[in-house]
Amino acid sequence: MNRNIVVAKFGGTSLASSSQIKKACAIITADSARKYVVASAPGKRTSTDIKITDMLYKAHAQSVNGEDFSGTLNQIAERYAKIAGELGADFDIDAEIREISDRLKAGTTADYPASRGEYINSKIIAAYLGWQFVDAAEGIFFTESGTLDEAKTFDTLGGILKGLDRAVVPGFYGSLPDGRIKTFSRGGSDVTGSIVARAVGADLYENWTDVSGMLSADPRVVKNPRVIEHITYTELRELSYMGASVLHEDAVFPVRQAGIPINIRNTNSPEDSGTMISASVPEGVKRGAVTGIAGRKGFCSVRVEKSMMNGETGFGAKLLQIFAQKGIPFEHCPTGIDTISVVVNGSAFDSRRDEILREIKSVLAPDFITIEKNLSAIAVVGQGMVSVKGVAAKIFTALAGAGINIRMIDQGSDEMNIIVGVDDSDYENAVNALYNAMVNNA
Repeated sequence: MNRNIVVAKFGGTSLASSSQIKKACAIITADSARKYVVASAPGKRTSTDIKITDMLYKAHAQSVNGEDFSGTLNQIAERYAKIAGELGADFDIDAEIREISDRLKAGTTADYPASRGEYINSKIIAAYLGWQFVDAAEGIFFTESGTLDEAKTFDTLGGILKGLDRAVVPGFYGSLPDGRIKTFSRGGSDVTGSIVARAVGADLYENWTDVSGMLSADPRVVKNPRVIEHITYTELRELSYMGASVLHEDAVFPVRQAGIPINIRNTNSPEDSGTMISASVPEGVKRGAVTGIAGRKGFCSVRVEKSMMNGETGFGAKLLQIFAQKGIPFEHCPTGIDTISVVVNGSAFDSRRDEILREIKSVLAPDFITIEKNLSAIAVVGQGMVSVKGVAAKIFTALAGAGINIRMIDQGSDEMNIIVGVDDSDYENAVNALYNAMVNNA
């Protein structure tokens, strides 16, 4: 692969301490193609530690409640001072903390203090490397409605960065038209990295984290699942949607549009090749029909039955509109001739249950409404499934062999995934049965 320009984003665990930052910087300087770095705020150093971003949110909440937040800011200052001191970086942390304090006293949204974790960490890293610091607020822009202003962002940010040989950009935030800071959702530094890669026309976007790539199943459920060596953008979206969380799901779009591959790497094991994410799997790479297994608990299925439903124009649209009007998005929608099921988040449905049922009865006059709770949805995902016979049979055989009852079946129109619904109590056993049948023994 041609590697003239590489954008490297480092997550919070990769930058949690001075020793971790030194590891990251050794990786950065080991390859001259790594010209632009996107940094997260310091994450947890141990399992009992507190993320800097969480402390900043706490300080904002204290200010809103009229409480003294100076103690929280002092903790943040001490941690950054320790990092900068151990790195030997020339950095005035007191000035930054005073600015945050003044803004909190004056009244500000949570986005401003939350963004300072990345802002300060990036300044320290830039000082340690001797690179240029570029404030994300000067190159990443949101519209008044809070959506990314892509055209302005790619043009402005690209213009700034292409004029610099090396630069560090803080992740997680940008600015609104009036200059106020606006953050992405949590984990949004991944999105910043993708935006930077797109803006500079990078050949590769590296996302450095604490795992050696994307796993083919949740390691909390399956013991030692395989690392996925190559995965497509579309497969990643399917697995991420169902709970696989190695990359912020919105980080795919900017680089996908430009055809820039993503490489998930491990800061603590830089020799591992990780997972490569691209539009298609390169020729010569051998994979099984199934790429990965992912799932989530806590769904609810609302099954509506009405004779001759298939002849009633707009029945499904009216049903989904009822959920939409109540602010509840649907996850899946399996159908039959006289039945249609809407699968939604269980807790969200419970909060509007009575209203939704009344509306369904009033608008659609169904024969029966059946509610099934405590459902888990498990997705078996793979681009190769469409060309392999017997995949569905293998899935059902594996679950039957494990004594698991299937309560729902749904297949994507592109035949890239098959989703099965099981009882929440069967979730772990079902995932293991599917992994062993579809991935481990493939």
